[in-house]
Amino acid sequence: MSQTNQQLAYVLINPYTIHKSRTGGVISRLFTRTALELVAARMFAPSKALAEEFAATITPGTDATDRKIQDHIRQYILENYAPHPQTGRRRRVMLLLFRGEDAVQKVRQAVGTIDPKSVSGDSIRATYGDYILDGQGELKYFEPAVLCAPTVPEAELKLKIWAKYSDTDGGVLDNVIAYPDGVTPEQTLVLLKPDNFRFPSGRPGNIVDLISRTGLYIIAIKVHRMSIPQANEFYGPVREVLRDKLRSPAGQRGRTALEKEFGFTVPPEAEQELGKVLGPLAAEQQFQNLVNFMTGERIVALVYQGPDAVNKIRQVLGPTDPSKAAPGTIRRELGQDIMINAAHASDSTENARREMGIVKLTENNLKPLVEKFYNCKL
Repeated sequence: MSQTNQQLAYVLINPYTIHKSRTGGVISRLFTRTALELVAARMFAPSKALAEEFAATITPGTDATDRKIQDHIRQYILENYAPHPQTGRRRRVMLLLFRGEDAVQKVRQAVGTIDPKSVSGDSIRATYGDYILDGQGELKYFEPAVLCAPTVPEAELKLKIWAKYSDTDGGVLDNVIAYPDGVTPEQTLVLLKPDNFRFPSGRPGNIVDLISRTGLYIIAIKVHRMSIPQANEFYGPVREVLRDKLRSPAGQRGRTALEKEFGFTVPPEAEQELGKVLGPLAAEQQFQNLVNFMTGERIVALVYQGPDAVNKIRQVLGPTDPSKAAPGTIRRELGQDIMINAAHASDSTENARREMGIVKLTENNLKPLVEKFYNCKL
């Protein structure tokens, strides 16, 4: 498909939607209803300047009802995207960027309109949003769940604003969550593996939804394509583990093959020697298979923060082997084998820091993508 047939379309997941752990459900709807390619994602903690500039782009509608809704959206942005007026604490907003043919229209259809009479749940807003009027037709409560652009020109205008602020107001949001005194939060990394993106499905959103049971906070997200050197470094510690783990199975398989081929019994000490020789070879093959798998497609990296984050994520993820995982865990529900097992999670805070550095969580790949697509400099 040529560049001229492509559009960029964004979705902003609102602070309240994120706070209520509805993020996974929104992501599932977007993937399954649009079949578009997710090309970038970034967490924002909008400044007052970003909120005001974005709100100013909300234009009046063509009729009285439309104008009223646009006024509500403009006021919503000023009140809910800007820092809290009393505490100054910034709110979390997640920007997802999709690319594809008729992307703006497809996203708009999945998001749905703002309609007080909508009860069907056939769109993101009908399911997660609220537009409640009183008996006189005046607004009582308004929560649009997500925001997106209604037209291609508006998508470009608003994306350029968010990209312009993406360095100062986006990235890893270290200081936006208030914890009680005495609580020391941890940060841990989760990778949604390539098997989740082979075809459009609700799997990525389902994983985020399952993790939400931990009560942890998403403070960073990035769409990433892992290079071979990055994969070698990322999984380097696994290499020695595989050598030890596969020594005995390789010796047993070698003994079985030799006994079948030659017709005599291989003694235990010979089986052990076979394991010493064949174990490292089997480990290297499995390691290279893992590297090839992780560098084949895009992945999504997320940073979660909160008390006991590493342990909480690993519990909901389950063991590496999905067949040994407990019911309800991510790998039991969505994993296939020890390599194609839906997601990776750091096993310690030290490894989390190491792994975040390898996948360059602080790198801003949203801004250059927007600049290249629209041929501009922000």
